[in-house]
Amino acid sequence: MGAQAEKWVLMVTARTPTNIAVIKYWGKRDEKLILPINDSISVTLDPNHLCTTTTVSVSPSFVEDRMWLNGKEISLQGGRFQSCLREIRARANDVEDEKKGIKINKEDWQKLHLHIASYNNFPTAAGLASSAAGLACLVFSLAKLMNLKEDNSQLSAIARQGSGSACRSLYGGFVKWIMGKEENGSDSLAVQLADEKHWDELVIIIAVVSARQKETSSTSGMRDTVETSALIQHRAKEVVPKRIIEMENAIQNRDFASFARLACTDSNQFHAVCLDTYPPIFYMNDTSHRIISCVEKWNRAEETPQVAYTFDAGPNAVMITRDRKTAALLLQRLLYNFPPQPDTDLDSYVIGDKSILKDAGIKDMKDVETLVGPPETKGNIVGEKSKGDVSYFICTRPGGGPVVLSDETQALLDPLTGLPN
Repeated sequence: MGAQAEKWVLMVTARTPTNIAVIKYWGKRDEKLILPINDSISVTLDPNHLCTTTTVSVSPSFVEDRMWLNGKEISLQGGRFQSCLREIRARANDVEDEKKGIKINKEDWQKLHLHIASYNNFPTAAGLASSAAGLACLVFSLAKLMNLKEDNSQLSAIARQGSGSACRSLYGGFVKWIMGKEENGSDSLAVQLADEKHWDELVIIIAVVSARQKETSSTSGMRDTVETSALIQHRAKEVVPKRIIEMENAIQNRDFASFARLACTDSNQFHAVCLDTYPPIFYMNDTSHRIISCVEKWNRAEETPQVAYTFDAGPNAVMITRDRKTAALLLQRLLYNFPPQPDTDLDSYVIGDKSILKDAGIKDMKDVETLVGPPETKGNIVGEKSKGDVSYFICTRPGGGPVVLSDETQALLDPLTGLPN
């Protein structure tokens, strides 16, 4: 490594998307290796709107591995971080940066310490798959730093050991996590079914019902379900394998009606399994249920699905619409039923792709206040509008996979000290 180079810092910054499962992963057959009891399929969300950015750095001057998440230092002692670090270091190769005069031999990686800084541009631990994006970004950026030769599918098997859903964030578009059969987990990895351009008409609106950390973590929730639910084995063995085949066909054929039916029913069954757990797990709340009702009424009135909804382990609704026109109509319905508090700025209430607001004919709060009830609610007793029950909406779309950010101004660590900016 060279004596004169004791002060050098080598860094890589990467950005990784989050994903939303449309056929859910719930339950493990191996807790340590994070091997699931069924296959799952997800849609990768546009990283411009939902992503994790991670900077990883190495220097002979670092005395221990350290990590900062959203500006706060966190412990790296957890088993999941350690699994990822151990697996990546074991596969590290020689690295040379001629410009900086740095040469690292592959055996040096076992002795060198790392500094890691990670930032989510969306709420952490609120049911928006922050751990998936975070662990995928950690593995992807470290693989680039340490010059690993593995492809993204092989890297997904490492990311899986940090957070199950993380393996699906190693690709853009539509992704399948194959449960695998091997005891060592070598065949439990992610594959891309189709890239984000394959079905680019889709528009996604997320209702952030609560940005708070959830009461029951996914890890403990899954463990309790596998131990106590009578329904979970039936779901894993009988229901999901058929749905996986049907969902792959729906994606391949861009068959929105089948896609929506499968996504909605699988989300509902996942939450039914959570209720069948003892003691029961409640991830959705009254606002979540009202959003489902709003979508179902519209879908029934149109006699063909306009919107698919899916909820992960939290109350936030992810609604996938067939095209931009439908997304604009959905946003009108959502803002009519779930208007912001009077003092809220529309700009902070609808974030992400704001052009959907324009398509919906909404420029300011006055336009929200003058929205009329949708036709499917005519003749129904209109309940009180749920002001403030949704924190904000995110408009997005299917997006691409992880990328290295070459612009050094996007790094989260100082290039001289390796400490957070």
